[in-house]
Amino acid sequence: MLRYRSAETELPGEPLLLAARLAESGLFDQYVVYEREGDFRFAGGALGEVVVDRSGIRRRWLAEQTADPLGPHPLRQVGERLAETPAEGWSAYGWMAFEFSHLYTDRPDRAGDADLLHLVVPHTEVRFRQESAEVRSADQETLDAVLELLGKPVTPTPVDPRPIEVADPSGRYPGMVAAAVEEIRSGTGLQKVILSRSVPVPFPVDFVATYVHGRTHNTPARSFLLDLAGRRVAGFSPETVAEVSADGRVVTQPLAGTRARGFGGAEDERLRAELLADPKEISEHVLSVKLAEEEMAAVCGPGTVSVRDLLSVRQRGSVQHLGSSVHGLLADGATAWDVLRAVFPAVTASGIPKLPAYDCITRLEEGHRGIYSGAVLQVDGDGALDAALVLRSVFEEDGRAWLRAGAGILAGSTPARELEETCEKLRSVAPYVVPAQPEPPATPSGRA
Repeated sequence: MLRYRSAETELPGEPLLLAARLAESGLFDQYVVYEREGDFRFAGGALGEVVVDRSGIRRRWLAEQTADPLGPHPLRQVGERLAETPAEGWSAYGWMAFEFSHLYTDRPDRAGDADLLHLVVPHTEVRFRQESAEVRSADQETLDAVLELLGKPVTPTPVDPRPIEVADPSGRYPGMVAAAVEEIRSGTGLQKVILSRSVPVPFPVDFVATYVHGRTHNTPARSFLLDLAGRRVAGFSPETVAEVSADGRVVTQPLAGTRARGFGGAEDERLRAELLADPKEISEHVLSVKLAEEEMAAVCGPGTVSVRDLLSVRQRGSVQHLGSSVHGLLADGATAWDVLRAVFPAVTASGIPKLPAYDCITRLEEGHRGIYSGAVLQVDGDGALDAALVLRSVFEEDGRAWLRAGAGILAGSTPARELEETCEKLRSVAPYVVPAQPEPPATPSGRA
């Protein structure tokens, strides 16, 4: 059983900036930063990992590797493999793709061939509080190096962001919306579907600087920065997919219904009032909350599911949403992985009912979504789990960077308004993308 070496240290600056310092320190070949309600965690390196693709589940701990085929409940298998982790007080961090949802349908082939989930048990972990941090590491040398980095004063670094144009140059999106509206009105059973579009980022991205700069201009429910196995994401999540505490309290927070904000008091208030009076937005939200209640009831104790803060307005960066919180108590015999199975993917990023929404998304969108509209996860060995919905993010994979946003389509949707909604959401990230600095030229031999 591995026991982390640990130490407490006082912080000379903001946890956000210190977590960013660790991310760009070069000490770790991969990392995850996860923020929950102002509390940051940094996870660096990987002692072990669990990876799922359509063909099976792979587990690694140090040099030992195992592989198994997927059974009928892949997420429960993930939980079982993590529970085997021979480390005291372990936590795991990582992501799951939107297409993981296809593993629970009769079309698992739609999941594609790429990885669908990647969780790591870190070599080194820092749990930040406002003025101090707990540092845990598998070896003393790394522990000392992290403590040294955390002990130095830190101030914000000036950045020069390059805003991204959020228009739809392909012109495809209005046609996608029109096709979805026609399908919904035709009586196929589909009531709502979230259709998304991508916007390319035409330059290499400094993900750490983008995360810090974007976080200072956003008000997310969760934020995250990750670099795992060649995938990089910086995001400012407006809502959680699932929150499960160690003592069995369960929450999901669907947000649906959107208007822009950031214009000033009077205009923001006018748009807020418009949002609260819009039948289409209210209908979209209520449908989402109803499904979230039904999904929670399947894994919570009888009579424990309730809705709080119904139709409250939540400010999230450049937009404001209608929000609600659905609460419950975990049923006897159920785990956090059963909760995630019940509510993933988020109704606010897929549709109602989910199966016909998957079909519509597969037909109308180009390619797989990947991490977009999936989740970034923080999992603890005591049974707690926190899953942030991956929206309002910048992505990079295989040398390509992009933004992505969607809108909820109902029978009463209009293509122009839904296109504008995607632009409003993209503006939570697009102004804050920081280009990577070019590598300095090599110094000629023999010269200073």
